[in-house]
Amino acid sequence: MRHLRLVKDGTSFDFFKHWKLWLGISGFMILLAMTSFGLRGLNYGIDFRGGTTIRTESAQPVDVGAYRDAIGALELGDSTISEVFDPTFGPEQNVAMVRIQAQDDQEAVSAETVAAVEAALQGVAPDIKFVSVESVGPKVSGELIQTAFLAVGLAIGAVLIYIWLRFEWQFALGAVLALVHDVLLTIGVFSEVGIKFDLAIIAALLTIVGYSLNDTVVVFDRVRENLIKYKKRPLKEVLNLSINETLSRTIMTSLTTLLALFALFALGGDVIRGFVFAMIWGVFVGTYSSIFVASAILLWLGVKRDWSKPDAAAEAKAAGTSV
Repeated sequence: MRHLRLVKDGTSFDFFKHWKLWLGISGFMILLAMTSFGLRGLNYGIDFRGGTTIRTESAQPVDVGAYRDAIGALELGDSTISEVFDPTFGPEQNVAMVRIQAQDDQEAVSAETVAAVEAALQGVAPDIKFVSVESVGPKVSGELIQTAFLAVGLAIGAVLIYIWLRFEWQFALGAVLALVHDVLLTIGVFSEVGIKFDLAIIAALLTIVGYSLNDTVVVFDRVRENLIKYKKRPLKEVLNLSINETLSRTIMTSLTTLLALFALFALGGDVIRGFVFAMIWGVFVGTYSSIFVASAILLWLGVKRDWSKPDAAAEAKAAGTSV
């Protein structure tokens, strides 16, 4: 039985012929991303700007499209509508969450705006009930921004420790810089395009970190095996060999992931489109960084060539202790 291989056995692409150029391009792209972020900022969603959440309940099934059209006519800016599912709900208990962003000159959505939203929704579902109305101010939202970016930073820090323990510090630094590269470029793209940046995008960033790390660890595992196997080969040749040996797996994983993501982007609707866009971009940039950033940094730093024997210094110290 033959297995599908997108890359033929014995493939020997030279990924490091212009490795300094790849690092230079990545550095330039990060500079552009940070410049865009500094000048334009991010288009923060309700999660980070503050707003009001209205919980509704009606006997009629929730028509998210009709709710969205009714509220959209009020021109209140960013708003989201989502149906709430719970097995404890009865057959006539149809619940929805309506979220409206706070206006720029207000701490929260005004009572007049809430009344206008309720009147608009009653035009769609006359029997609708407004169970609760909760507001979140800009101060809480600002703390949420700090917490979200702290979560991403802690995730990358945990990766640094994990790779350091599993491999060597050169591998850890290469992997972490590749992850920072992926996160910064994703933030830069969102800043430039102006897509809404909310908690779903933070979840996408953490997913991108995990995806890129998995790809990088697969390559680094093969690098370590080949460093032990081919002790006399130059590091550049060992890195090229390792990447070529894992290239079929890398391409297959990326393509199958992208197939699902493109389907979600086309058919999933507006609610998850920002998240899916971030994931699509993350797959591309994560695959690129695993090869052209993490491995290139490893080549630049150099690495220990043989894990099968203890270091000479450790041997000398042990010999001195035994005497």
